[in-house]
Amino acid sequence: MKKTELVIIPAPLVGHIVSIVELAKLLLDRDHRLSITVLVINHPVDPAANTAVDAVLAADPRIRHSRLPETVPPPPPEVLHKSPENFISTYIKSHTSLVRDAIVEDVLPSASGDSLLAGIVFDFFCSSMVDVAKELGVPSYLFFTSGAALLGLNLYFPAREKEYTLSDPDTVVSTFACPIPARVLPMFAFVEEGFKSFAEHGRKFAECDGMIVNTFEELEPHAIKALSSDPDLPPVYAVGPMLSPQKHHAGKEEILDWLSQQPPSSVVFLCFGSQGGFEAPQICQIAAALERSGHRFLWSIRRPISIDTHAPAGEVPDFDEILPEGFAERTRGRGKVCGWAPQLEVLAHGATAAFVSHCGWNSVLESAYHGVPIVTWPIYAEQQPNAFQVAKELGLAVELTLDYRRSEAAERLILAEDIEKVIRSVMDAENPVKKRAKEIGEIGRKALMDGGSSSISLDRLIKDIINNSIKITLSH
Repeated sequence: MKKTELVIIPAPLVGHIVSIVELAKLLLDRDHRLSITVLVINHPVDPAANTAVDAVLAADPRIRHSRLPETVPPPPPEVLHKSPENFISTYIKSHTSLVRDAIVEDVLPSASGDSLLAGIVFDFFCSSMVDVAKELGVPSYLFFTSGAALLGLNLYFPAREKEYTLSDPDTVVSTFACPIPARVLPMFAFVEEGFKSFAEHGRKFAECDGMIVNTFEELEPHAIKALSSDPDLPPVYAVGPMLSPQKHHAGKEEILDWLSQQPPSSVVFLCFGSQGGFEAPQICQIAAALERSGHRFLWSIRRPISIDTHAPAGEVPDFDEILPEGFAERTRGRGKVCGWAPQLEVLAHGATAAFVSHCGWNSVLESAYHGVPIVTWPIYAEQQPNAFQVAKELGLAVELTLDYRRSEAAERLILAEDIEKVIRSVMDAENPVKKRAKEIGEIGRKALMDGGSSSISLDRLIKDIINNSIKITLSH
């Protein structure tokens, strides 16, 4: 049986590749008529990242992948320092001709003369690939790894003339039920280069043929309805929650064993993502809050990312060097500090009662799926509007802060008394966020089952992909 080829183009970042692979597996599991090739762009500054990307792609032999030639230099360093988002978008855009050539010369089976090309799927940094699809005369589909509300914000940006300032009035966006305060917008929205880059992405999103979103209708009913009812936008397919499997790690069993020794629904889990970390003064405030709260805790501590050099976060070599003296002894038996943590499995564990989180969208989905309420502590990227949404609109979180930013960490401490207060609040059995989180967890699991909203949306997506595929005749 001749298969229909779908080409996927992700940003050259490991987190984006992981999400793309989960989408590819979802599509291939659902319909054997599809064949998928991922075109891989080389990382602009870290060659070691290419090895990690290849390892992720090689995990499923059904997914073919091809690395583009390393012939395109990255933008100058000053572009990176002004706006990392504009840097990666500009770098990816410079690969459009290489992507077109790879599709025509390598992906399509030129020996057979004809091939069905289902289209191009691109992630949000790769919106310039809409032009490649247009040139080839095939459909293009956005894969948006964040929520539907944030997608609506990105689609709104082209309507503005310039970047934001903190003094701007609240922004009314159709996908948010509440007006959005300027202070909770992503950091790039305040930087000229970053804002212009995302405004351009928003324009391109509206030109594609479909928008695939890692969410489910019952989690974001207002946002999904707003996108679906807009006649100027392409169809939206809510196919989540797509949860990435945990990688193997030497410390995983020790952490899960410790959790299994704790009473049900008794542990506060603190984890701020692979790129989230704090300096020693903030660590001491968190430690004091945990000690005074009296609650059991599992705390994942990472070395903070370098704001000046963009060096990534990493493991802390010695926790005693940054924790208050005697903290480990005073909390022995009810608390555990670790570096890496198997987040998905911790959230799935019956001992876990609450999650102090940076509110990255994957973390929001994982927490929602397992019915664990969140304490909001955004740090970077799109986490501020995510925190605003889950606390103010979705009812799944207790607010600690909605506007904390890594760039302000040196001047701003979240104090122990404030952290302790929200921990006590989220651990209160009568707090309504607990009931709401449990309800949405049950609904999220049903969404993925046959007849569930995401299952139906996935079937509709595949039907549209197959029906809109184009026969490409290659010239020899």
